Amino acid sequence: MLKKLSTPLMLLIALCFTTDLNAQQLTYKPINPAFGGDTFNYQWLLSSAESQNKFKDPDAVDRREDLSDLDSFADGLNRQLLSQLSRALITSQIGINEDLRPGTFSFGNLEVEILDGLDGLIVNILDTSTGDTTQVIIPNN
Repeated sequence: MLKKLSTPLMLLIALCFTTDLNAQQLTYKPINPAFGGDTFNYQWLLSSAESQNKFKDPDAVDRREDLSDLDSFADGLNRQLLSQLSRALITSQIGINEDLRPGTFSFGNLEVEILDGLDGLIVNILDTSTGDTTQVIIPNN
């Protein structure tokens, strides 16, 4: 009987010593940038979450659906014109010698006031149709 048990026992011991055991160190690397992960993962995580989001805001208004082609063209043209005007305004105010020249300018419903302050160039923008105001401060170098 001892001989019958020793054969399987010897076979089991032989199998234990002949197998090659490989192991590696497990390391944790977070994916989410909020928890120390790579910042390049942010856009991928955001787009993945947005694609899985099945909820829609019932109060959200999609302006692209409401605008006709002509209105969309006029809106784009208005944005480009305001962009060029603001670029020209900043260039004329700062100038080549970076001389600051305060003043008040009107563009349709927008009234732009430029002031020289202690923090730098202060630009106050007033929408005369709604009364909304915005202040932009361009710091001194």
